[in-house]
Amino acid sequence: MFAPGVVFVLKNLVLLGLPVACLAALVRQAANTLWLTTIPTWALVAGSIVGVPIYISLRVVLRNWRHARAAAAMGARLAPTSKRGKLPGNLDLLIQMMEIWANGYPGDGLSETLEECGPVVDLRVMGDNIIMTSEPDHIKQILATDFQNYVKGEKFQEGMRSVLGTGVFNSDGDMWKFHRTLTRPYFARDRISHFETFDRHADQVIALLKQRMKTGYAVDFQDLIGRFTMDSATEFLFGSCVNSLDASLPFPHNATFAAPESADPVHARIATEFLGAFNEMLWHTANRARVGWTWPLIEMWHDRTEAPMKIVSAYIDPIIKDRLEKKAVSDALKESLDGKEADLTEGMTLLDDLVDKTSDPKVLKDETLNILLAGKDTTQWTTTVAVYFLAMHPHVTARLREEILQHVGPTRRPTYDDIRDMKYLRAVLNETMRLYPSVPFNVRESINATTWPSPDPTKKPIYIPANTQVPYTVFLMHRRKDLWGPDAEEFDPDRWLDERLHKYLLKNSFQFLPFNAGPRICLGQQFAYNEMSFILIRLLQNFSEFYVDTDAFRPEARPNPDWAVFGGRKGTDKFRPKMHLTMYSEGGMWLKMKAAAEAA
Repeated sequence: MFAPGVVFVLKNLVLLGLPVACLAALVRQAANTLWLTTIPTWALVAGSIVGVPIYISLRVVLRNWRHARAAAAMGARLAPTSKRGKLPGNLDLLIQMMEIWANGYPGDGLSETLEECGPVVDLRVMGDNIIMTSEPDHIKQILATDFQNYVKGEKFQEGMRSVLGTGVFNSDGDMWKFHRTLTRPYFARDRISHFETFDRHADQVIALLKQRMKTGYAVDFQDLIGRFTMDSATEFLFGSCVNSLDASLPFPHNATFAAPESADPVHARIATEFLGAFNEMLWHTANRARVGWTWPLIEMWHDRTEAPMKIVSAYIDPIIKDRLEKKAVSDALKESLDGKEADLTEGMTLLDDLVDKTSDPKVLKDETLNILLAGKDTTQWTTTVAVYFLAMHPHVTARLREEILQHVGPTRRPTYDDIRDMKYLRAVLNETMRLYPSVPFNVRESINATTWPSPDPTKKPIYIPANTQVPYTVFLMHRRKDLWGPDAEEFDPDRWLDERLHKYLLKNSFQFLPFNAGPRICLGQQFAYNEMSFILIRLLQNFSEFYVDTDAFRPEARPNPDWAVFGGRKGTDKFRPKMHLTMYSEGGMWLKMKAAAEAA
């Protein structure tokens, strides 16, 4: 199998080089016929090489002219374009964005571009129209009111396929409907309200935290809660937990204390390798999405997702095979009982549920990997940042803990009804997801040409060409002061409880989208709320105070000192936020906490 870069180059040599080569051959034939002279081969080759960018430029100019005419015919206008790019194809902007993704703050560059052009802008990168928006009405049209006209699209899917296959997050049309139908029934209330799995792993988390606090060193809470969500997700999906909480926790870089060996080093190694491979896959697929359609060029000689996928597959494939074999035995048993079998569905995992609907191992693997991504990283990030905000706002911690003790008490396991009734807990989670949504940027592709309403009512609608990528950013939308008020960048859970809720959010519910919206809204939304709420309740039953240990962060993982002049979240937060497909804190989130009994 050829590497992505080789396939890309060969394909584009044909697509771009063939028209130029044909033109060169015609020129040579004309010279021979009309001028009775032969053009040297070196001159034709040089002309062909120069002709490729000219040919591309002419195609872009012609396309833009056609778009302008089509927009006028629809009574619309082209999307504004930024003047910041100086090189052809805005190559300098792409390079700048790659540098920001590596070392900058999420949204930098794009936020300035949207301030310059308004909440919608055509980035026009590498000859492509890429129309980005942070406007709620546009996102509503993409996700809901004109849902049928927007798809993930082949450009996006191609970069994700080696990891996500044709699962629910990487498919369109009938395939998406099929995968959606597979998983929807499992996320019913009677299943998401079963908290036994959360409770077992939460007990491990609390025990590990208390053990670490006795050493006097901070804990990487992001790593710890990622293990909690991974173990919960794999048990939920497969009934076979990866047991990542059994592996030794990392110590901060400035620790002099040697980490003890795990009780089961072999199992710990497997869990650590699985977690590392899973995160590596996400990084490479996200990098493909950032680079755009030219991503194969950064994987010229090998597929960078291949090695980590082998590690993940080594864990998942045997589980799927085992479930299919058990399903065959179960079916035989049912037939032998002649319809009088006992109920065998109690305690079924999501994979068991999927196996009842399909026996295709690839479909099962694609779907479980998609759900694992959603079930692990998104809840890991939100819970991590929620506890960070508790550390930065002690009065919020005290108030939230008071609500928890009032509804649940200091030791009882919370129920679904407990979580539903705790309004301040939901407000804390919503405010966390508003400022730091786990999926900060997303993308769709238009099928047919259409228009978006103009953010400026005095101007014409905005023309959206067919087959155009339309990224949207909830990260920047969630921080717009015109949508959320002058304190938009402040962490204040009360905005979900006081008059600001009616003044801002209730005017347009599409300005808050931590779980997407429309037909593709996250099926596990309530499951995620339950899991995050459960672990926060358990934490606050056991700990009353949280602190950020800035010294425990490696120097390169701390916020850039130059950011302080900007104010807002960028200038005040004590960690360095980054993103692959979802957000994370560079170098971890190092926290200390005080046990409730100590505070008392």
